[in-house]
Amino acid sequence: MHSPKNILLAGVGGQGTILAGKILSQWAKIIGMDVKYSEIHGMAQRGGSVITQVRIGEKVYAPIIDIGTAHYILAFEQLEGLRYVHMLSPKGTMIVSTQRLDPSPVLMGVASYPEGVLSRLESEFHAKVIDAPDIAKRAGNPRTSNVVLVGALAMVMNGNKEEWIRAVSETVPTKYLDVNLRAFDLGWNAISTHTTEMKDGEECVER
Repeated sequence: MHSPKNILLAGVGGQGTILAGKILSQWAKIIGMDVKYSEIHGMAQRGGSVITQVRIGEKVYAPIIDIGTAHYILAFEQLEGLRYVHMLSPKGTMIVSTQRLDPSPVLMGVASYPEGVLSRLESEFHAKVIDAPDIAKRAGNPRTSNVVLVGALAMVMNGNKEEWIRAVSETVPTKYLDVNLRAFDLGWNAISTHTTEMKDGEECVER
C-alpha cells in the first residue's frame, strides 16, 4: 500500500458506523499499517449524520479526507450516500445500503425524500448497492447491517478474509460475536456477485 487509502463511512446515529470504523482500524493494525481515525457527529442521538473517516497506509499523518479523494465510501443509508458522494474519488467505489431512514425535515412534512437515489448513484458513480437490512436479518439480527457492509467492503478491498475475521473478532463484544461473524460472511459473499475491480483495474490493498 504505497499511499494511504481513504475510507469514509456515512450513516446516521444508531446505525453502527463507529463500530464499523473500529473494525477497519483494527484490520489496519493487524496487517501492520498505520491508521488515523476521525469521527464527526451531527446530532447523532437524534438520527443526524455520523461520518467516520479512516485513512490506512504505511505512514498516515492526518485523519481528514479531502473532497474528491475517498477511495471508498461505505454508505449506511441511501440519502447519506448521496449527501457525501462529492467526497468520492473519480476512480473510487461506493458501497451503499438500500436502507432508507427519513430525516427530520421529511418526517415533519417540510421536505421530501429524493426519488431514485440508488439508481442515480449506480448510473452516475461507481456504486454497488447491497440490501444490508435483509442480509442482517438472515444473519440473525437486524442490527448487524453495519457488519454486513464491512464484509462487503472487505471483499471489494481484496484483503485476506481471515485477517478481516480476526479484526471483527477482536472488536465486537464476545456475546455478539457469532451473529456478527455471520453478518460479515454474508456481506462478503453478497458483494462477490458484483464486479470487484476498480475502474482502473488496480488492486486497492498492496501487500
